[in-house]
Amino acid sequence: MKRKPLFILAWLGISCVALAQSTAPPRASTKQPIPEKDVELRVEELLRKMTLEERIDLLGGRREFYTLAIDRLGIPALKMADGPMGVRNYGPSTAFPAGIALAATWDTAMAHRIGAAMGQDARARGVHILLAPAVNIYRVPVNGRNFEYYGEDPFLAGQTAASFIQGVQSQSVIATVKHFALNNQEVQRGTISVEVDERTMHEIYLPAFKAAVQQGNVWAVMASYNRINGTYATANELLESQILKKDWGFRGILMSDWGAAHDGIADALAGLDLEMPSASFMNRQNLLPAVSSGQVPLSVIDDKVRRILRAAISMGLFDRPPQTAPLPLYSGESSQAALDGAREAVVLLKNGNHTLPLDRAAIHSIAVFGPNAHPAVDVAGGSARVVPFHDVSVRDALTATGVRVDYVPFSPRGDPAVVAPSQSAAETLSAESVLAAKDDVAVVCVGFSPKTESEGLDRTFALPPGQNELIAAIARANPRTIVVVNSGGAVDMTAWVDQAAAILQAWFTGQESGQAVADILFGAANPSGKLPASFERRWGDSPADANYPGSDGKVFYKEGIFVGYRHFDRSDVKPLFPFGYGLSYTTFAYAGLHLDQQGTNVRVKFSIKNTGPRAGAEVAEVYVQPLHPKVERPLKELKGFVRVPLPPGAAKDVQVDLDRSAFSYYDVATHAWKVDPGEYRILVGSSSTDIRLTAPLKIQ
Repeated sequence: MKRKPLFILAWLGISCVALAQSTAPPRASTKQPIPEKDVELRVEELLRKMTLEERIDLLGGRREFYTLAIDRLGIPALKMADGPMGVRNYGPSTAFPAGIALAATWDTAMAHRIGAAMGQDARARGVHILLAPAVNIYRVPVNGRNFEYYGEDPFLAGQTAASFIQGVQSQSVIATVKHFALNNQEVQRGTISVEVDERTMHEIYLPAFKAAVQQGNVWAVMASYNRINGTYATANELLESQILKKDWGFRGILMSDWGAAHDGIADALAGLDLEMPSASFMNRQNLLPAVSSGQVPLSVIDDKVRRILRAAISMGLFDRPPQTAPLPLYSGESSQAALDGAREAVVLLKNGNHTLPLDRAAIHSIAVFGPNAHPAVDVAGGSARVVPFHDVSVRDALTATGVRVDYVPFSPRGDPAVVAPSQSAAETLSAESVLAAKDDVAVVCVGFSPKTESEGLDRTFALPPGQNELIAAIARANPRTIVVVNSGGAVDMTAWVDQAAAILQAWFTGQESGQAVADILFGAANPSGKLPASFERRWGDSPADANYPGSDGKVFYKEGIFVGYRHFDRSDVKPLFPFGYGLSYTTFAYAGLHLDQQGTNVRVKFSIKNTGPRAGAEVAEVYVQPLHPKVERPLKELKGFVRVPLPPGAAKDVQVDLDRSAFSYYDVATHAWKVDPGEYRILVGSSSTDIRLTAPLKIQ
């Protein structure tokens, strides 16, 4: 679709103004938190002054991304913006690493930093509510929105989400955790019914949302499009009223995804507070008669109004003063956070014969191939897609190093073929004979794009046409072939994984994606990212393969709690690359595991030493293993992690604290979490399959 001239002029105007403004780090709000008692008094005062019609009107959105303003009471319209890769809706903005990439950092401090930077970008655009983060579980590798989410493990997802939310809300911007719940595929997302048992729902698909509420103190939750056990998420009383609001104590706004509401009365009674983007169902026409007849109690309407007012007042949104010095639309701190996050997110999957890092003194020329080499592939598609002020492609970042770059534009054909550097676009040269052989190293950038990996569709497990053949041909021509993959999760690498000298999983890492890759390739940054999802060798190896995408309007989660590494731990089939895996340019040694226990509170202590030649960061993962469980349980589950940066030769004592939740499972008989007494084992390792230390533990 072509852009209109007026849009281009507006875009250029915004860009020029933004670039002219000063850059500044994210600033925490200087306004002191409003005491809860004062918030509630103000909420009640406003509620008393509102007519019933005004109360109902407040429950529906306006103008696509706003709530209703009630001028006579001083209630402003709340402005929203899409996330979670940046502030999407109001012109160019910083494009940050995608959710899966942020989870790959295993760095909660980085999650907080990027959340704060995104919160500042939102404030600079007058945004009150950011529609991020997205925390649905990576169930199948082909889900079109996996790139937005935080991987397959509920604990990792929850800790990442809580830190990100705290960062966003430190800027007096409401974060919105989504999509509640079980939105794990895009195929038929608006109608599919997820058939899931109670234990699986509580152990795998709800914990990240719970962490967002109870640890992140998130002020908004977005209900998903799909149905859960036959009932739409927006009308699911068990999820909304019982679990979210009663069990977890959520006091903020539960809004619908855009167009996800179906029945104003059913949704209102179930617990939905705000219908977006407009009041198609929760409106006067439907709710006034229902209140008059007693079908919908007035107290239900008032509770929704209180939640909207409470969230806005608590975050200071009714009192936000005009900026004396406008925040910059383009922030140097945001750009730096995007770059640092991208560097930490890249996962080194393979490094045969120590191909990487490249020696700048020995490398004089690089052949660059593939559709994702240039222009930059910053983001995937859908509502998370951000248009950045600038971006950096892999080709341009490598060129900036001063090494000669022979760039070969990608032109897929059946045989396949590529355009040679010295020929016109009309002339082609067979990939099998490409002058790649003459360069010191070849870099092939492949994967998906906003057109092929996006909200609204599920992608293929295989790479797009022509890419496997391209990699194989280049690897035959040059034994030092490095493959860089942009995707939101696992892809089929079987055709070339053994031939590639090195493989980088580069996700969608935002506007600085190319720079981050170049920094990793030349060793300016030491890779420390680790996989937040198991990478299957073949699509059929996925535990959900036989239970996707469903039929007759239903998808059955028959694999239950055995998702990702929980499945592979008990299967004869092993993943190509396991959960938690990632290589470094240095090595780490673990030692001295010791447990301090008080009941079900356990402090796990150990040391990590950098035993290699380079500074680097290791992510240590702590798993809990029940030895003789009374019910079927995973072999082990992630319950703690810590990222430890170390210079060469240095060691550090670290600790990870576990509480009762680390040993518990969801008991369907009592509908509650339960810890069985007995023997357990604490496992500490560098990945889910690389356990370095173990220690026994007994729970009385």
